[in-house]
Amino acid sequence: MIVAGCDVGSLTSKAVVMNDSRILGRAVIKSKPRPWESAESVMNLALADARLARDDVRYCVGTGYGRDKIPFIDEAISEIGCHGKGARWLMPSARTVIDIGGQDCKAMRLDASGNVEKFVANDKCASGTGRFLEVMAKALGVELSAMADLSLRSKHPVTLANACTVWAQADVIKYLHDGIPVEDIVAGVNNAMAARMSTLVRNLGVEPDVCMTGGVAKNGGVIAGIEKLLTVRLKRVRRDDPQIAGAIGAALFAAEKAAGARR
Repeated sequence: MIVAGCDVGSLTSKAVVMNDSRILGRAVIKSKPRPWESAESVMNLALADARLARDDVRYCVGTGYGRDKIPFIDEAISEIGCHGKGARWLMPSARTVIDIGGQDCKAMRLDASGNVEKFVANDKCASGTGRFLEVMAKALGVELSAMADLSLRSKHPVTLANACTVWAQADVIKYLHDGIPVEDIVAGVNNAMAARMSTLVRNLGVEPDVCMTGGVAKNGGVIAGIEKLLTVRLKRVRRDDPQIAGAIGAALFAAEKAAGARR
């Protein structure tokens, strides 16, 4: 039975097409100004990747901040539930999940069945979110994807005095004007992100295994900082792209809904 999940976020939109818990097609794009345009574009790409048409999909679940604006879904489900379910599919042993989205960051604890039993989130400030990294990368004149490698080359990371994105950006620009190596500034940015996330996870309570989802899960500098602060090893997601965890979870919910309707 072919199902789909569509995760429309503030920075990126993701879609997954699945059959019997196996991914047939996937896509990730930069989000467009209008959520429904993002949804249409990313789903068409995922269907093309799967070599399927929209009519082949039995059930589709939408998630993410733009979930209520997706015109073709059968149901919308919160990103907390979808990210938890997607994380468990990606890492079956996961009990604590760290997810950094474009406009929020969250930590979830899963029960033995993979359901979210507790979560904490920050959606009031850009600090600790993908937007924070995007702003800092732009100020530094580097690609967002290059921040992991740059950070790991740092020998003397700077310290950002303020967690606020606006003031942190001012610190970054000052360090640049002072001639501080870019890699040391990037390391300071990643460490600031790690500190914000570690505080959130401590408030939740850490239960191994711990894994990270979202696009920032590809940033080894942030992961290393979180591991150091929490004194726990994060399990690396290898099964598929950690950025599509929400879309995977949405597709898995779609499979459950479709199976229930069929019964």
